[in-house]
Formats: sequence, structure tokens, C-alpha cells
Amino acid sequence: MARGVARAASFGGRAATARWCSYRRITVAVCLGNLVAALLVLRSLTSLTPTPPKREEVVEYTEEQIRKAEESIRIRREAEPVELVEAVKNLRKIFRREEKRRKELPLELKQKVSYEIVQLLLDLGDNSSFAQQREAVESWRFEKLKDIKSASIQNSTKLDLSNKEARTLKRALQFNWHVLLEDIGLWIPSEVSHTEHDDKPENEPEEEEIIAGPPLPSQCNAELHTDYDGAAVRWGLTHPKESAADCCQACLDQAKNARPGELRCNIWVYCPSEFGCFSPDKYEHKHQECWLKQADHPKLNFKDKYSESYRDSHPTAPVVVPWMSGVISA
Repeated sequence: MARGVARAASFGGRAATARWCSYRRITVAVCLGNLVAALLVLRSLTSLTPTPPKREEVVEYTEEQIRKAEESIRIRREAEPVELVEAVKNLRKIFRREEKRRKELPLELKQKVSYEIVQLLLDLGDNSSFAQQREAVESWRFEKLKDIKSASIQNSTKLDLSNKEARTLKRALQFNWHVLLEDIGLWIPSEVSHTEHDDKPENEPEEEEIIAGPPLPSQCNAELHTDYDGAAVRWGLTHPKESAADCCQACLDQAKNARPGELRCNIWVYCPSEFGCFSPDKYEHKHQECWLKQADHPKLNFKDKYSESYRDSHPTAPVVVPWMSGVISA
């Protein structure tokens, strides 16, 4: 009995499952799935389409703002360097024209011209002046132009140049002479004649040089541009003083306080130049050096200016003696 009920129930379940999984329902389920997939694809495509740009807002300016903008444009146009721009354009035209003319002369022709001018200058010798060299080169130029003109008139080839080269050289010598000299590397400096004119009236006194520091006492006997010789009482390399008056006072104090047997200062030598003072020894003498010296019979080392012969043997020597000195009055 129980076994028969179980069979009936099993048969009934299989029949219900068969009714639910029929071909019609499976087809409908597949179609619904495809429809859902199609809707999802369509939605994704519509979301990727770019949104139309927003409409730009139109800015309205007031009359005052428009007037200021027009005034700014006018001022900017008036400030343009029109003349400078035109000058630059003209210079560019000139440079292009010169460059074109420079290219017209062949290299072989430039070498011929250079060789002839070099031979001409060598014939003048090493002792020739710049003026003589310029005159010789100008004479060569005029003679060469004369030869080219006469050769073209007589239809001659004595210049060893073709007709085209002769015309090109003639144009270069006439209109582009300085450019040709630059191309061949010839530069002759101009001589500058310098003449000193003494416009000072005869009776006008010489201007006194200003000595920095306090005034010097009369017993110091200060002499500008002077260097006295003597035995060193105090080395100036390690004895700087603020002024010439202080240096002279140091000499006076040393002579007053010297012990028996010591040298007594009677000569002071001071370097007033901020750039230092020249001396033929090996030391570098700086500003405010104060040398204290002693000599029974003071002698000058240098006065006013160094001689030309001395400056020839001492190339670093200046023209004017930079030191100032004095011999103390007894």
C-alpha cells in the first residue's frame, strides 16, 4: 500500500516538472533575457554620448568700459616704435644686399687680390707708417680700376681675368671696397695725432694738491712727490699712520724719546696714495706706510717724476713719484 502511494507521488512530480519546463516557457524566458540585455546595452550607449555644450553667456560691457578699451588700443598703437621698426627693416635690406654682393666675388679672385696687396705691403718694408700703407693700398685700388677700364675698352685680357671676373672685381673695388677688405682680412689702423695744448694763463699759480688729514707743522717741511734716502729708524711696512701729519709727529716723538746711542729720526716718508706706492725693492708698499729715517746729509732718491730711462728699466714704475717726504728742521 505504502509502496503504491510513493510511486503515485513520484509520477505526479515528474509530470508537474515536465509541464513547467516546456519549450514554450523556455523560449519566453530566453526572449525576456535578450530583451533585458538589449536594454542594458542601449542604456550604456546613451550614457556615453557627449552632452551638448552649454550655451555661453553673453557679456555686456558698459560704454565706459568700451571707451577705456578703445583708448588703451589707441595708446598702444601710438607707442609702437614705428621709426625704429622701419630703421631695422632698412638695415636688414642693406645687410642682405651687402651679403649678396659679398657672395658675388669668387674665392679665387679674393685670393688674387689678397696676394697682390700683401706683396705691395711687403715691398714697403717694416718701417712704413700706417698712413703710407693706406696710401699704397688706395693707389693700388685706383690703378687696378684704371687697368680694368682700359682692358674693357680695348677688349684685352692682359689682367688674366675673364670678362665676368673683371666686371665683378670692378664693382667690388668701386662700391664694396670696405667689404672686400673685410673679406680678405686687411685692417690698417688709423694714426691718431695727439698734441697737448697748454691753455693755462702764464701768470696763473699752480693748483696745490690737497693732503688728507690735519695740517702739517712747518718744521715737517713736507714735499709732495718726493722720496728721501736714509737709514731706517722704523720700517714703514709695519708702521702705518692715518695721515702725513701723524707720520711727521711720529718722527718728532722718536727723535725726542730716543735713548743714547740710538738713531734719531730726522726724515719721514709717507705713502698717501690709496693704490699704494712704487719702490724698486721686492716689497709691496701700501697706503699709509710711514717710514722713519735718519741721515746726516739727506739725499733724494726721487723727485717729482721718474725719468724715462728709469721707467724703461722698471716697467712697473709710474710717471709721478707717489711718495711724500720731509726733512725735520733742526
